[in-house]
Order: sequence, then C-alpha cells, then structure tokens
Amino acid sequence: MHAASASVAIPAGRRLPLYRQLYVQVLVAIALGVLLGHFEPVFAEQLKPLGDAFIKLVKMIIAPVIFLTIVTGIAGMTHLRSVGRVFAKAMAYFMFFSTLALVVGMVVAHVVQPGAGMNINPADLDQSAVEGYVQRSHELSLVGFALDIIPKTLLSPFVGDNILQVLFVAVLFGIALASVGEKGRPVLNLLEALTTPVFKLVHLLMRAAPIGAFGAIAFTIGKYGIASLVNLAWLVGSFYLTSLLFVVVILGAVARLCGFSVLKLARYLKAELLLVLGTSSSESALPSLMEKMEKAGCSKSVVGLVVPTGYSFNLDGTNIYMTLAALFIAQATNTELSLGHQIALLLVAMLSSKGAAGVTGAGFITLAATLAVVPEVPVAGMALILGVDRFMSECRSLTNFIGNAVATVVVSRWEGALDRQRLRLVLDGAEPSELPPTVPAKA
Repeated sequence: MHAASASVAIPAGRRLPLYRQLYVQVLVAIALGVLLGHFEPVFAEQLKPLGDAFIKLVKMIIAPVIFLTIVTGIAGMTHLRSVGRVFAKAMAYFMFFSTLALVVGMVVAHVVQPGAGMNINPADLDQSAVEGYVQRSHELSLVGFALDIIPKTLLSPFVGDNILQVLFVAVLFGIALASVGEKGRPVLNLLEALTTPVFKLVHLLMRAAPIGAFGAIAFTIGKYGIASLVNLAWLVGSFYLTSLLFVVVILGAVARLCGFSVLKLARYLKAELLLVLGTSSSESALPSLMEKMEKAGCSKSVVGLVVPTGYSFNLDGTNIYMTLAALFIAQATNTELSLGHQIALLLVAMLSSKGAAGVTGAGFITLAATLAVVPEVPVAGMALILGVDRFMSECRSLTNFIGNAVATVVVSRWEGALDRQRLRLVLDGAEPSELPPTVPAKA
C-alpha cells in the first residue's frame, strides 16, 4: 500500500488556501517566535516545552512508521537478495559523501581561517561548561555503538528512541515474513492495512508543527539572543555558506546526473525544511520525509531502508560542522596541527560520526568525542562555540535532511526502483489528481 494514500484528499483543480498550507503556518510561527524571543526573552525562554513536546510527539510515531514501511517493503520483494543489494548501495553512497563533507569542512577552515587572530589561551576557558558533553561523548565508542544496535528484546526498540534498533528488528522481521510465503500473507495484509491509520496519525500530529516551531525558535532567540551571533559570526557564516554550497554544488551535481533538480526537491520538501529549521531537529520531519519520497516515486522498500539508515550514517551537515569547528578551535587557540594530525582528525571524525544515532545534541557531542581522541586540539576550546552551537544546529539538521532526501532518490534510481515520470511531475508541482498510478518497483 502506498503511504501517500493516507494523505488528506484535495479536490481536483483546487489548492489549499495559503493560510491552511503547513509551510506557510510554520514560516509565520518561526517569524513570530523570533520577534517574541527578541522583545520578550524572559517569557520566550519559558516556551521551550512547546518545542520539546512536539519533538516528543513526532518521535512517538517514528518507530511504527519505520517498522511498517520496512517490513511491508521487504515482504513485497520477490528476491530477498534485493535487501542486501539496496543496503550495500546505500552504505557506499553514505560513506563517500559523509567523507567528502568532512573534507569540505576541513578545506573551508583552511581557506577562511575563521579562528585566526583570536589568540585564546585554553587555560583561560571555562572547561566545566563542556564537561557534560565530554562525558556523554563516551556513548559514541564504536564497540558500545555496535552492541547498542541489538535490542534487549524484540519489542524494546518501540519503547526507546534508537532508530537503528527499530531498523534492525524491522529488517529481520521483514525477511522472516517474506521467507514464509503465503503463510505470512495475513500478517502482511494486516500491516499494510495498519499503514493507513498510522500515516493519518502523522498528518494529525503535523498540525501541531507551527506550535512546536514557534516554541523552539522563541526559546533559542530568547536564551541566546541574536546578538550572540555577532561574536562568532565569521564561524557561523562560514558554516552556513559551506553547507549551502555543499547542497547546491555537490548534491546539486549528483541530482543533475540522476535527472532531477535539488532545488526543486527542496521546494517539494519546503514544509519539512521549515519544520526542521524551527525545531533544529531533522527527526521531527522523518515520517513526512518517508511519505513524501514514496509519493515522489521512490520504492517503499528503498525508502524504508535508506531514510532511517541515512539518519545515522549520512550526516553531511554534522560532518562539515565537525571538521570546520575542530580547526576553528585549533586556530583560535594557536594550536599548530601537522598534516598527520589533520588526517588523524579526519579519520577519527569518520568513525565517531557513525555513532551519533539516538544521541541528543549529537553534533556537539560527536565533536567532543573526536577532540578527546585527537589531544592536539584542546577540548576546552569547545567552550568558544558553545554559545552559538544552537544556531549552527539548524543548519546541520537542514543539510542532513536534504542529504538524505537526495540519497533516497539516487539509491532508488541505482536500484531501478524509481518512477522517474512521477518524480518529474511531483517536483514540477503537479496536483495529486494529475499524478499517474505508481509504477511497481523492480524487486
């Protein structure tokens, strides 16, 4: 069953008025939140629970969405070897572009030199401000990360927030369901039927998105203030510009080679991007991303495997941030790094970034884990960017989100599981009534 079937029907030839469109509501909410945070910062700080509550609402539905999408997708495959093939192609894509993002961040740090001339003495920094992050960075050890993928019980992933555990159980259950053939048909029919109300629930929860975005952005501006950007504007601006160039130039080139426009894809996902911007969490839009990518012609099985896995292994924005921030700290504290040190930093960042799944504030915590293993860069230097990290979090999440959307289309095309006509129509803004029936994906 196609996930988009849960969408609210719109009569042919009619569009929702602007005030009822989600992206407009979220955009207005963000603007109001910024104004409130600037003019009434004390009150705005108290609105943090609104953003937190919305993110919790979305996380509540992520596990069943991933489970149903993956299980029904895999069970519908005629050849189980397709699962391993899709996963291998996705991981190859993730590894290449994640590494490329790390290299891009490092190159920009050398060219722009955002920390040069600050002449900070690490001994003068408040190390207690980052101790908590350093302690939490131990969660990202590779051994602990590998063991954490395996849940305690078959049902425990559904009461936690570890996406990889849900993915692990869903893949195994989908393979088992496909293996039993006709005996598993009643179970598959039940799960396919369950997909409709679950995605309907997603639509209901998304109606609260403007409230969540309003509370989250009001808190951010109220607590940190727009003025806090001025002190480290060069670093923040460099990061935003680098991420923009990565999306437009690098991912744009990949998209063009695969026959679509990354800018049109971003326009198609504008409501989700604004939601990510408001909440600083790409997870807040994960269910909607899965639904929209399937609606755009990507195979359900590919969407189910690539999107959740990408949220753990395809963190382009986080990777750009890690090398850029690490070299900023080195420059600001006048720490000389040899080519060998920088290569070591790159290799450690490649590994530590893969353990960020399910860890709140993963970007900053992963940076702490990386610096802890590369002692040449003082961990205490993280105190320099602590105040503006929240403002860079939005950009990290946006870049991660777009990167995963592009990856889904690319892997779908590699697998021969992309309805290219439907993708073109959807990205050109076709009405739901104008879309052709979905072409069955090649197994």
